[in-house]
Amino acid sequence: MREIITLQCPECKNKNYSTTKNKKTTTGRLEFSKFCNTCRKHTDHKETK
Repeated sequence: MREIITLQCPECKNKNYSTTKNKKTTTGRLEFSKFCNTCRKHTDHKETK
């Protein structure tokens, strides 16, 4: 039931992280505060397709 998703930095558009989510319980897009190595700071990484 869990699906692998990738997280993308909104500033530099790099896909830095991957994680899983349950599609039945979490229908919206995930957003985590993660460290981006390209930007060298914490940004809110958002789920991509």
